[in-house]
Amino acid sequence: MQNFDYMTPTRLIFGKGVVDEKLTNVMSGFGKKILLTYGGGSIKKIGLYDKVKELLKGYEVYELSGIQPNPKYDPSVLDGVRICKEKNIDVILSVGGGSVLDCSKAIAAGARYDGDPWDLISYKVKAQAALPIVDIITLAATGSEYDPGGVISRTETNDKIGYVDPLLYPAVSFLDPTYTFTVSKKQTAAGCADAMNHIMEQYFCEDSTLLNDGFMEAALKSLMINVKRCLENPEDYTARAEMMLDCTYGCNRIYSLGNSQSGWPCHGMEHALSAYYDITHGEGLAIITPRWMKHILSEKTVDRFVKYGVNVFGIDADQDKFAIADKAIEATYRFFESISIPMHLKDVGIDESRIDEMAKHVADNEGLENAWAPLLQKDIADIFRASL
Repeated sequence: MQNFDYMTPTRLIFGKGVVDEKLTNVMSGFGKKILLTYGGGSIKKIGLYDKVKELLKGYEVYELSGIQPNPKYDPSVLDGVRICKEKNIDVILSVGGGSVLDCSKAIAAGARYDGDPWDLISYKVKAQAALPIVDIITLAATGSEYDPGGVISRTETNDKIGYVDPLLYPAVSFLDPTYTFTVSKKQTAAGCADAMNHIMEQYFCEDSTLLNDGFMEAALKSLMINVKRCLENPEDYTARAEMMLDCTYGCNRIYSLGNSQSGWPCHGMEHALSAYYDITHGEGLAIITPRWMKHILSEKTVDRFVKYGVNVFGIDADQDKFAIADKAIEATYRFFESISIPMHLKDVGIDESRIDEMAKHVADNEGLENAWAPLLQKDIADIFRASL
């Protein structure tokens, strides 16, 4: 077991009706000037926008709307930083999915920095302060509500960077599963795939514990069972609630305290796909993951795939270990296919034309030569091509 230094400062408020019950009281501790951040308008369709505005009628509320999936540095982060500085914002209230919250985290740090916020996102400069963030999550996927990071895209340079800093933990996260009832089947499935990959990126590593393995194997099974229940009945509260909590734990490190690092190779590769083509992140991960698994299968990695196959998919352990590993990889592919995720890059608009360019970008920027199963530029390109 590896050494670790761990703290989770985020307060989770979970369950039906918690926004009505506690939002006003929670916000009273942060000041009167609020930046309300949200996306394309789904929170208005479900009545959450009106509810929040009513609960905060005694506050000065400024708004930043239109935050997109794969949130953009320009305009969203820059606009948010400008509003915070001009209006002397006290706290950010992020209402929506993980992309809105990721963007809000970058705004929170940029609002307390005098230079170009990209200096912080690109790790040129370490943030010294950040505005507090409260969030109301409406999509089970990223786990951003319980972690200190987010992913920001800069379109003009095809950069998509995971920006992590302890200052960026939300102060309070509201998790009411009923707000996920109206999430589309496409986004429900993609959210599940995103969360599953978060777990796999921690599971496939050199040094692990029985405790962590059991935690992650249970979470993977929970996600696979509950996402199908959500797809069959979008208002199944129990399934939505359990899936939401599976996702919330995803990037908080709680699944893998003491494990060695994997390098998060599938995220490193997918960041290029969605930076270059702006595809749905969870779908990109689902496409890449089985191809990555097949590419790295070796004497070094096979035992990990055997444990995964036996404990997650129930594959008979009394077989050749490579046969078990192959079946586990195939089962992973078939599961994603069974929830209607497109399983080829061509299905999401990606062809051969930029594969070598993307592979070089990943190799130059993601450090995957140091991953659990090291990947060089040729390996990355081969995985992309196998995913076509």
